[in-house]
Amino acid sequence: MEQYSTRQNKISKLVQREMAGILLKLNKTHFPGKLISVSVVRVTKDLGIARVYLSIFPSEFAEKILSDIRAVSKQLRGELGRKVGKTLRVIPNLDFYIDDSLDYIDKIDKLIKP
Repeated sequence: MEQYSTRQNKISKLVQREMAGILLKLNKTHFPGKLISVSVVRVTKDLGIARVYLSIFPSEFAEKILSDIRAVSKQLRGELGRKVGKTLRVIPNLDFYIDDSLDYIDKIDKLIKP
């Protein structure tokens, strides 16, 4: 696992907090009845790319919601820039991924139980 600097950690937390708020608004208008949360954000060493991992429930809609979010990622980056522009000099590009760790845990649970 790669070592993160303090700056990377701070920016990751900032982006995670702000993206959660942005996606909450988007969720109300575009994905009613679905739960989208930002589980983790990982920022590259050069701070140019933020990998945003989303937990989507119910998971059968995850691929469709992820593709919709990726389609508007430039607008989401612009919104992020408006919120953190005073704090960050460069707004990182956003890459979105599905965080399937909860599904993985559920699958392991089912395998273990008799």
